[in-house]
Amino acid sequence: MIAEVLVSGERPKRPSAWSASMTFFWRALLKIKHVPELTMYTGVGLNTDVTKGVFDRFRALPIWRPATLVGMLLGDVVRYTIAGSMIVIVGLILGFRPDGGVLGVLAGLGLVLLFSFALAWVWTLVGLVAKTPQSVMGISMMVLFPLTFISNVFVDPETMPSWLQAFVEVNPVTLLVNAVRGCMEGDPSGGDIGIALACAVAIVAVFGPLTMRKYNQER
Repeated sequence: MIAEVLVSGERPKRPSAWSASMTFFWRALLKIKHVPELTMYTGVGLNTDVTKGVFDRFRALPIWRPATLVGMLLGDVVRYTIAGSMIVIVGLILGFRPDGGVLGVLAGLGLVLLFSFALAWVWTLVGLVAKTPQSVMGISMMVLFPLTFISNVFVDPETMPSWLQAFVEVNPVTLLVNAVRGCMEGDPSGGDIGIALACAVAIVAVFGPLTMRKYNQER
């Protein structure tokens, strides 16, 4: 009798890649609401799922395998959009008036989002490799601190020692900042924008395959 009940009716269709990805995307958005302190890194939330065994359950579902990561990365785009918009709004309140106008601000913010999406692949790989969420945060800070502070974000490179300027000039964050500032100041440089986009593509080209390879390995 029980067997007849279980086998009755048609078996639900397997969800499409889009549907599965959007489901995990919605899950990522809910995490923003309930755990706002993880706005910074996909890797932290992913590592938490891994250490708790939730990730293995997702991998066992009859869905498109990359859907879990795709949904999380799309959630990152929303996180970065919220964070970037807040920074722009605060800047306007404090008196920042971009000569590039609305289009310049949107172009600059778009470059930041693209670059952040590329870096999200790095954090995702760290989340798959690290043992604990705390180690993910530690590794991420070790990467972010030199990239951010040894750049032209806060200090004019001309005030730095010559040996340090050499690193600043090739720092991907510096290249991104040059492109974003040009857009917002109303003087966009095709060369700076092209270099920033090339850096983002290079990061994805390197860490995208590494992340998917690690993701497909049995833990």
